[in-house]
Amino acid sequence: MAVKSKCLTGDKAGIEEFLDRFDLDGIPKLKETRRIGVLWSGDHLFEGTVGTLEMLRSKGKQVVFVTNNSTKSRADYKQKLESMGIPASANEVFGSAYSAAIYISRILSLPPTQGTVFVIGESGIETELDSESVPHIGGTDPAYNRPITPADYTAIASCDALDPSVGVVLVGLDYHVNYLKLAYALAYLRRGAKFLATNMDSTLPSAGSLFPGAGSMSAPLVAMMDGQQPTALGKPSQAMMDAIEGKFQFDRAKACMVGDRLDTDIKFGLEGGLGGTLCVLTGVTRSEEDWEGEGKDVAPMAWVRELGDLREG
Repeated sequence: MAVKSKCLTGDKAGIEEFLDRFDLDGIPKLKETRRIGVLWSGDHLFEGTVGTLEMLRSKGKQVVFVTNNSTKSRADYKQKLESMGIPASANEVFGSAYSAAIYISRILSLPPTQGTVFVIGESGIETELDSESVPHIGGTDPAYNRPITPADYTAIASCDALDPSVGVVLVGLDYHVNYLKLAYALAYLRRGAKFLATNMDSTLPSAGSLFPGAGSMSAPLVAMMDGQQPTALGKPSQAMMDAIEGKFQFDRAKACMVGDRLDTDIKFGLEGGLGGTLCVLTGVTRSEEDWEGEGKDVAPMAWVRELGDLREG
């Protein structure tokens, strides 16, 4: 039987009871500036956002901002949050690029001679790999942002162009993905490199439409590798949850995932065994109808119309 999600908007006693259960709150949706979500839409900060975060912190709640966007580093997001009037530290941000860096440096056991990462992605990934002292090639290097040549085919096929220290192919959203990068990535994977992805979101919404997401960058490689799926390090993958837990050392039973998307945010919290999940109806999910009814298997513990409603508690 499906669990009935509780509406907390306007329920002062219900909000107080809900908040008292948790010590850590994950507030996701730190996306591109045109992205709608929990905290803002475009350059518009939702009313009550700053006050709600201040209230949570005043109650001793640890706030972690979780995002699947790998194009920006934690420092980039700290700057974005502060530009929107939200006080934050880089240590409060946990993105898929940082999740991947943590996974590679602290969890993945690589041979000492194969510790280099070939990157398909933007500078956010490179910055976070640097923060964990993980060597990398590809990414934003201009040498890879060009058409492939006949000489490239020969050099890649003979392995003369390949770096023997590459043990991982990491794929994230890349605004300059091209045939040459995919050719190198395929060659490294065929030689046995680990296949990782920052996240598997096939699309991302922007400007009222849908555009290719990070998952569309790895999709060609999945097809070329006969269906081999990468290990994903973003929501709802539990590899990301394990990395967050490893960094913050929190009790999952006392943590709550807050988000606007059922298939990533709420699923992430449910599969991670968190004590609570809270859906905010200012983003992708717009009403209870999105999780109620036959065949709907992902539902939050509670929901509010906007994050600022929690100030009523």
